[in-house]
Amino acid sequence: MKSDTLVIGYGNPDRQDDGVGWHVLKFLAERTGHTIPDDPGASIEIENDTVDLLFTLQIYPELAETISDYQRVCFVDAHTSDIPSEISWVELNPEYEKSPLTHHMSPKTVLSIAAMIYDHKPEAILVSVRGYDFQFERSLSPKTDKLTKQAAKRIWEWINRL
Repeated sequence: MKSDTLVIGYGNPDRQDDGVGWHVLKFLAERTGHTIPDDPGASIEIENDTVDLLFTLQIYPELAETISDYQRVCFVDAHTSDIPSEISWVELNPEYEKSPLTHHMSPKTVLSIAAMIYDHKPEAILVSVRGYDFQFERSLSPKTDKLTKQAAKRIWEWINRL
């Protein structure tokens, strides 16, 4: 049974703290009684009546169709020192954002595609966690690991607020 809430974690789990999205989804999967492999980067696609979870390396246009089935969507990613807070929580509205990279799309842009094609605007947030190390490793740095757990707990509260 599908939920009305989707959490999309994204990033590169082979680049240490860039894998925050995968680690948050692992925490949420455990909260819903699901187990996933301990291998960061393993595919996560879980549907249940509490929350649906999806892991992807990056945001892509086809996600617009996926999110058009949900009333609430949470995007989870890592950020660098460009964002001052260690855990950023931003409400999103559909908006096309240009990107200098052809393979990069923002959550706002995929929301704008969902609004345009499917006439659907879910409640949406972007939760990003400060990354400190982006080496070729699969484990989070100690600082980011602690922040990831805090962010995951707050997302869990958001999921269950209704």
